[in-house]
Amino acid sequence: MQRLLDVPAPAKINLFLHVTGRRADGYHELQSVFRLVDWADTLHLETRRDGRLSREDLRPADDASPPLPEDDLCLRAARALQAASGCPLGAHIVLDKRIPQQAGLGGGSSDAASTLMALNRLWGLDWPRAALIRLGARLGADVPFFLGGRNAWVEGIGDRLTPVDLPAARYVIVKPAAGTATAAIYQAADLERATPLAIMQDFVASVTADPVRLWGRNDLQPVAMRLCPDVVTALERLTRLGLQPRMTGSGSAVFAVLPGQAEVAAVQTADWPSGWQIRVCCGLPEHPLVGWQKDAIM
Repeated sequence: MQRLLDVPAPAKINLFLHVTGRRADGYHELQSVFRLVDWADTLHLETRRDGRLSREDLRPADDASPPLPEDDLCLRAARALQAASGCPLGAHIVLDKRIPQQAGLGGGSSDAASTLMALNRLWGLDWPRAALIRLGARLGADVPFFLGGRNAWVEGIGDRLTPVDLPAARYVIVKPAAGTATAAIYQAADLERATPLAIMQDFVASVTADPVRLWGRNDLQPVAMRLCPDVVTALERLTRLGLQPRMTGSGSAVFAVLPGQAEVAAVQTADWPSGWQIRVCCGLPEHPLVGWQKDAIM
């Protein structure tokens, strides 16, 4: 196989995010539900016989979003798989970046996961899903989720995943022009770090009974609202449209469930500030590349 084109790397939203404690090593213990959505980056990969790894940013020159890091997660993922497998082949990776950065949507981690799955196929390695997940965990806390293939109840530092079935839903995702700094939020003195442990069955029962109502909360949201006024503005604007918004991850993107076509029309015709990204998305039941792995998901 010489190339793989149009490889999707979908975003995720956190339906809730509770901080339940802090470990001695400084990492925070979390509970969350990660949901895949159909806002995605796209990768195109081609084998290089010289063993080198390269990446091209496909976005137009007038794109106002921040440039990709020279050594982004795609290249780090490719390098990690090449080293771990001993593969003599290289790859040229073309990334069409659509998921905004500094948004809490997991775009970089998703790019890394799709890179691992694509190169595993392109290079003929035939690694099982579990091996890719172990490698992905060294790249970032969210990478194993995207490799797992399913929406998931997430615990620990993001390393304990339990597949969860979620009802079909449509969302609006609003990404303000400003981003948020994840490290600053987790280091804040006023961050809630002792939310009582929740029970997954309680969450499942709630969303099954009422898919529109958001369960739990995002403990990072109050700190993000203080540090990034755009988060406050986004939440207020969605609330004025009759929706129940929440920030995803460490922000700055916020989302809300859209119960019907009237709500879709309302968000699409609203007057949003310049530089903001507004996207109507559908939740995905599973990762679009789930069939590329030969072993059981998660």
